[in-house]
Amino acid sequence: MDRLSVVGPDGGETIQLGPTRMRILEDGGTTGHRLGIGEITIAPHTQGPPQHRHAEHDEGFYVVSGTVHFTVGATTYEAPAGTLAMIPPGTPHTFANRGDTPAVVLNTFTPDLYVRYFHDLRDMIASGQELTPDTTVTAMSRYATVPSTDFA
Repeated sequence: MDRLSVVGPDGGETIQLGPTRMRILEDGGTTGHRLGIGEITIAPHTQGPPQHRHAEHDEGFYVVSGTVHFTVGATTYEAPAGTLAMIPPGTPHTFANRGDTPAVVLNTFTPDLYVRYFHDLRDMIASGQELTPDTTVTAMSRYATVPSTDFA
């Protein structure tokens, strides 16, 4: 029997990561782990994670509202609402909301490997561990992701 997943506007699992909120819309359970989807709400004037590279999954970002700045290597791209950024494995990247209003991004992971990274961050915060660039990089490393030290 086919499984269907319908996640309403208040559904999914919400994970608060400091000034950033991740809402897991698809954890891979419906897609045979081929695809994970999250909605990221980035507070104004918020820097994302340290620049990093994924070895085993593609990552997509569709800007729903606000403006996000994607840094890929040494180049920064301004991405207003309606912009899609696709990050293939091995590409150094990070993102930030430099604006005065929240930004909302639909985030995809193919396969869904990286959804578990957000669960790890949630668990770290719940245990009282501070979310720092170093602890973030440690969590990333469990999911075939390394910092892009050449662009740090």
